[in-house]
Amino acid sequence: MTDDAYLFLLDDPSVPLGVAPAEVGELACMDTPAVRAWLDAQGSTPTSPHLRLLPPEENAAVPDGAERLPVPLSDEELSRVRHLSAPGAHADVEKELLAYRDLADGRDDLIGRALAAGVPPHRIVELTGVDPATVTAAAGG
Repeated sequence: MTDDAYLFLLDDPSVPLGVAPAEVGELACMDTPAVRAWLDAQGSTPTSPHLRLLPPEENAAVPDGAERLPVPLSDEELSRVRHLSAPGAHADVEKELLAYRDLADGRDDLIGRALAAGVPPHRIVELTGVDPATVTAAAGG
């Protein structure tokens, strides 16, 4: 398990913050008594358009005063949340990075494009499995 992500409720579901858990697919935490009780206490459901999820590194973005609940996610679940919450160009490059695991040609070019698109080096390492030094070298330092 990783650090806790946060489920939270937004007053305005049109705000583009976090990802709706229903979009992520099956999440083990959604079937826990703690999450079910929290949703019941909030008068919400797992499919509510107001319900959102953020990965641990983005928890500071949860609005002040928003009802929130820390939830543990598996590495695979967290990867799906991160991918869905990534900006458009960022998400496209992340798809390529995931596919890269089976490729050898064009590695440095792909890593360079990912860095240029704003994908953090630690995320590139996570997605590709390459050594952090390889990412640092591709970054030019």
